Amino acid sequence: MKTTLAAIILYLASAGLAWATTVPAMQGMAVHYSDRLQGKPTASGDVFDQQALTAAYKHLPFGSKVKVTNLENGNSVIVTVNDRMASRNSNLIDVTRRAARELDFEKYGKAQVLVEYIP
Repeated sequence: MKTTLAAIILYLASAGLAWATTVPAMQGMAVHYSDRLQGKPTASGDVFDQQALTAAYKHLPFGSKVKVTNLENGNSVIVTVNDRMASRNSNLIDVTRRAARELDFEKYGKAQVLVEYIP
């Protein structure tokens, strides 16, 4: 029984790793969340906090880590996906105000970025 469980866990871990290594880096527009969302629940159930390093992304599972790099200045930050974006949203990623500050686009509201999945 323990051997079977170990085999299943090993299989699932390797399947997840194979999936993770096939996620391509994406370029697109990043924006930061509106302050009116502060304290409201995210799609994952977390309470939204502008001072956290979190983000909304369309396709990655909640808890995924991504590196976001501002293509204009090279600044980067690692954020955790804990929210979803509306299907009509044409941006690649929405980040918190703190992440936007670290990427140095807080006052502009948006920036061209590269998003890379971190397995």
